[in-house]
Amino acid sequence: MRSWLFVPGDSERKFARAAKGEADALILDLEDSVLPANKPAARGTTRNMLEAPRARQQRWVRVNALDTGLTLGDLAAVMPARPDGIVLPKCAEAGQVRQLGHWLDAFEAAQGLEPGSTRILAIATETAASLFGLGSYAAAGPRLAALTWGAEDLSADIGGLANRAEGAWLGVYRLAREMCLAGAAAAGVPAIDTVHVDINDLDGLAMDARAARRDGFAGKMIIHPSHVAATNAAFTPAPEELDWARRVVAAFADGGAGATRMDGKMLDRPHLRLAERLLAQGGA
Repeated sequence: MRSWLFVPGDSERKFARAAKGEADALILDLEDSVLPANKPAARGTTRNMLEAPRARQQRWVRVNALDTGLTLGDLAAVMPARPDGIVLPKCAEAGQVRQLGHWLDAFEAAQGLEPGSTRILAIATETAASLFGLGSYAAAGPRLAALTWGAEDLSADIGGLANRAEGAWLGVYRLAREMCLAGAAAAGVPAIDTVHVDINDLDGLAMDARAARRDGFAGKMIIHPSHVAATNAAFTPAPEELDWARRVVAAFADGGAGATRMDGKMLDRPHLRLAERLLAQGGA
């Protein structure tokens, strides 16, 4: 999925707008976008959003972090409405994904849901300590759907005054981005790029999204409906890319060669893997 749009879990107005849009997934947020006093009521509002009629969009819920004591209450409120997945913030390492998975086992059994059907997206870089756990996610288990990273909470944890300068990520935030990408690849799941916080900077958003796709990210988290179109465009393979991918797959179709030639260039199995990924992204 290309675009993951956050929607405050206590705003039915913002949900109504987002549900009419073209984002691939909505993340109904019970964490940072909801004031502490509003969190109990937001659980009921979020459940109503999950139960609203829908077409193609997936609906995920960002619960509160495991160390808040609120996670189980969040799950108890939303799991009867069958979210497609749970977004786990402040995730430090794979053990926390497994912990959440154990709770989902129980909720799925209680609701008669297919075991393992609720996936998990871990936000894996929001604390300094979490950077040291990015190699652990290969052991997170089958519920892990993707990894993403965050710079704003990481900046607050470290005490940095800025995380970007002249449009580029600074030191430790660039490291977090690249380690998230590597950790997701090691775990065999997609990496999702973080949000672009300047709502009105559509050019900067588009540049971020194109760079993320170039580097290997499969999609992007976004915070405003105006960011959907540029994000979807950046992560949709171009016709010439799909044509190249089809020809690469055809070149390896006999299955007997580890390498082949096309357009005067040598191709080997990594090129085939890239071609198959492009075709999957293009819906082919």
